[in-house]
Amino acid sequence: MGRTGGRSSVKPVAPPPTADHTVRVTTDISTHISTDISTDISSGAIPGRDELADLYDAVGWVAYTRDLPTLERAMQGSSHVVTARKEGRLVGLARVVSDGATVAYLQDVLVRPEEQGQGVGKRLVAEALAPFDAVRQQVLLTDDEPGQRAFYQSLGFAEIRDLDDGSLRAFVKFG
Repeated sequence: MGRTGGRSSVKPVAPPPTADHTVRVTTDISTHISTDISTDISSGAIPGRDELADLYDAVGWVAYTRDLPTLERAMQGSSHVVTARKEGRLVGLARVVSDGATVAYLQDVLVRPEEQGQGVGKRLVAEALAPFDAVRQQVLLTDDEPGQRAFYQSLGFAEIRDLDDGSLRAFVKFG
């Protein structure tokens, strides 16, 4: 679920699904990232409560900041958390929840509005998913905004509705 914006000229090519419904869309994004080199991407360290609240509020995700203890538990329970910092300030975050073998959910991708469109989101997603290259399914759920579609397609993701045989379904239940 991310609000990262940005545009790319990458045109992903989706191979037809195999009999086991494995769909892997690939593209080399490393040559298509232009970003301010003063933005540092790192993994492992989970930001503190105040930094998380500030970032999530900055992108308008106030549902997360209404219950900060739950947001902190979500970070602790994540398989991989990646942050972007510019001059020490938290400007972006991505996190993955995974079993490490069959599925990896790209859960959150956030980039401060003033940093969007500079490649930070692409770098965050690439770093967040890197440990899960061999995982069969990389999945995400995001808002239905044109910028979201373009951004994630530029990273090689395809919407289920765009797969040609219609044999896959996605379901979600919000509590």
